[in-house]
Amino acid sequence: MDPRELASTPTTIPGLILLELPVHTDSRGWFKENWHRGKMVAAGLPDFGPVQNNISFNAVRGTTRGIHAEPWDKFISLAAGRIFGAWVDLREGPTFGVLFTAELTPGKAVFVPRGVGNAFQTLDPDTAYTYLVNDHWSPEARKNYTFLNLADEQVAVPWPIPLSEATVSEEDKNHPRLAGVTPMQKRRTLVLGADGQLGTALRQAFDGDTTVDFAGRQDFDITCADSYRSLNWRDYSTIINAAAYTAVDAAESPEGRAAAWTINAAAVSRLAAAAVDHSLTLVHVSSDYVFDGTAKPHREDEAFTPLGVYGQSKAAGDIAVGTVPRHYIVRTSWVVGDGRNFVRTIAGLAAKGASPGVVDDQFGRLSFAVDLAAGIRHLLDSQAPYGTYNISNSGGEQSWADVAADVYRLCGADPRLVRPVRTADYNKPDMAPRPANSVLDLAKISAAGFAPPDASQRLAGYLQHMSGEKPS
Repeated sequence: MDPRELASTPTTIPGLILLELPVHTDSRGWFKENWHRGKMVAAGLPDFGPVQNNISFNAVRGTTRGIHAEPWDKFISLAAGRIFGAWVDLREGPTFGVLFTAELTPGKAVFVPRGVGNAFQTLDPDTAYTYLVNDHWSPEARKNYTFLNLADEQVAVPWPIPLSEATVSEEDKNHPRLAGVTPMQKRRTLVLGADGQLGTALRQAFDGDTTVDFAGRQDFDITCADSYRSLNWRDYSTIINAAAYTAVDAAESPEGRAAAWTINAAAVSRLAAAAVDHSLTLVHVSSDYVFDGTAKPHREDEAFTPLGVYGQSKAAGDIAVGTVPRHYIVRTSWVVGDGRNFVRTIAGLAAKGASPGVVDDQFGRLSFAVDLAAGIRHLLDSQAPYGTYNISNSGGEQSWADVAADVYRLCGADPRLVRPVRTADYNKPDMAPRPANSVLDLAKISAAGFAPPDASQRLAGYLQHMSGEKPS
């Protein structure tokens, strides 16, 4: 093994990982790297973002502490002495009550995930036990611990030194048996902006998942400091931000400009800071408007070139989200879901026999909200590498006029009623500039295992649903 690498060993408890730490000795004593972020991640540990370091000094052999499951992750190692370590899975799920034991020395360490009960018994006097955690301890946080009795008969920890001869606190002697323990629940996912087109689709995508909470603006206003103060962030592992200011033309006005920057940039920066502070995964929805439309197709790594205020504010939000270690920026275009959108407007005109003028020199692909939501869930469920992903529906590129003609045809109206016009002829003084090309490169999301359905197939089903018919 490369001496720069660490040896890691999985255990019978999911997420609990033992590590071998190289200890370098000489006549003066010894030295070891106790924590090295890059090496730990390479060895299979999550990049868990420790924020506090604690040391427990135990003067007497036989000192026994636990069993405590905290609502955060821990990295445990020794500076001196030896311990017998015992870990019990106290999380809800099929491994609840599973026990794992091991002896730790300065050359061995263990990563303990949230909700796994931790206990140890010192085998040497003057044992120094140190641990990193990714949240700050407080009396309020301790109320969220899950405790198990050291002498529980069902788990039956094989303590080397009988508990009757060990040094144990009165509190640790009186914790409940396993039968009386309420398993620690999984950390939850919070969907913000849950009342919009995408938010509605996300409700459908996560239907039946009891670990997902949905918040409309009245529940959590991303621009309001009180919302941040009132949320118990420890309950969550993931935030999906589907909230945005999307009035593209109104954003060009002084009032709209302020609103766009407040919601799409400043509030998103605050969300990003909260995600960093609480070690959360942040999923944020971006837009093709961060580009000027000259590239074809747009790749995830393309430099920002927004034309208008809306695109500028979205680009600023993307930059903020990019500072979060665990983030997904989901870039999309031409969204169609429940609520007001281009397809619904054109279908209404088709029903009236109107002859609308629709631009034929702006190209892209429709993104149906149900598929966008499914793509977001896929990224989370598959634990895809963090970063930016383009998600739209697949198929050939179309102009807005092409889409409108398809809507007319599928609604039983004459597609020739759709009058193609040029953007330069259609523009009004108060309209925002728009990218001429919004086609997104889908290679990265496809490589991640998600294949967006063809836009033309989705359009037909969407219009059938609108008309009250069940899609075939």
